Amino acid sequence: MILTQCAQCAAPLAHNAPRCGICKTRYCGRDCQKLHWKQGGHKAICQEIKRGGGAEKYHANKRYAEALAVAATACAEDTKGQMCYICTEALHWKTKEGLVRMCACRGTAGFAHVSCLAEQAKILNDEAWENNLGDKAKIERWKRWYSCGLCKQDHRGVVRCALGWACWKTYIGRPERDPARRKSMNVLGTGLYDAEYHEAALFVGEAELSMERHLGASEADLLATKGNIANSYEAIGRFEESLLLRRDVYSELVALMGEEKEMTLTAASNYVLTLKDLRRFEEVKSLLRKTIPVARRVLGEGHDTTLRMKWDYADVLYADPDATLDDLREAVTTLEETARTARRVLGGAHPLTAGIERCLLKARAALRARGGDVEAMPPGDA
Repeated sequence: MILTQCAQCAAPLAHNAPRCGICKTRYCGRDCQKLHWKQGGHKAICQEIKRGGGAEKYHANKRYAEALAVAATACAEDTKGQMCYICTEALHWKTKEGLVRMCACRGTAGFAHVSCLAEQAKILNDEAWENNLGDKAKIERWKRWYSCGLCKQDHRGVVRCALGWACWKTYIGRPERDPARRKSMNVLGTGLYDAEYHEAALFVGEAELSMERHLGASEADLLATKGNIANSYEAIGRFEESLLLRRDVYSELVALMGEEKEMTLTAASNYVLTLKDLRRFEEVKSLLRKTIPVARRVLGEGHDTTLRMKWDYADVLYADPDATLDDLREAVTTLEETARTARRVLGGAHPLTAGIERCLLKARAALRARGGDVEAMPPGDA
């Protein structure tokens, strides 16, 4: 993990905390450093850590190797008999790792080694900076650290987590103010979150926020990081903390950027999640009735955020204890439309598609229980 705690006592570290002169392991003070050397086992592994590139790089390399193995194992059944679309081999020539695919590619497309994806992302981003390409090109190339170069959809789960570690270990040796190093921490945090390592994602988010404040990051960057921290709070059940943070992030983004920016719409969608968990259904419906038309116009019908907003709106319509028969019918109609779009854009195996279709089945059951007619096709045929 990002090393923001003393290696001996786990106390939070200042940015100028003392380090081991050999391997750069960090401590809260000289007493802990001496104790760790004599009694904590650091003397035995100090040179090994140095050879691995220093404490941060050594640790990142280990975690990347672990994440790589988890991702390849998780994808093993799906990737049998396939080959990497980048190196055209089944096993990576150097690491001997297996293939992965967790995006929206279908058929025989999209199989790759995480190492190949990471090397490709690094090369593309190096070229962008060396050739002084514009901001738009740099942004598009940076997305290759977390999205598929073929279907353009984000990687998911343990594959995204492995790429997060690959990104972090690639840029960790650069200066603190280097843009790639700063952004790589965000890629790692979102990768951990997507793989459901929520406590670890929270730890990274808090470290990122501390670093950004130390470096004087923009208000927009600070709000984006706070939003990620709120996501982690939500995932581990700290709903009230998440609600307060998400409300602040959304209102501040509206004031800073306006209601039509993608970042603002994403914050609104995330704010809805916590309101739902706290069963504040009227607030959810009020917010989504205002933001869904904006998302459809600005992002498009097939964008993840638009799909999720429509799913959440239909979900609270039928889950509300005070739902009318018309509410239930609207929920079913909305989910049928959303499921068709998600299946067309993302494919049936995508978690968002699967979640929408599960919700559709529940909404139809609720409508039938109230005596309403359900004539639509099963969700898989929508």
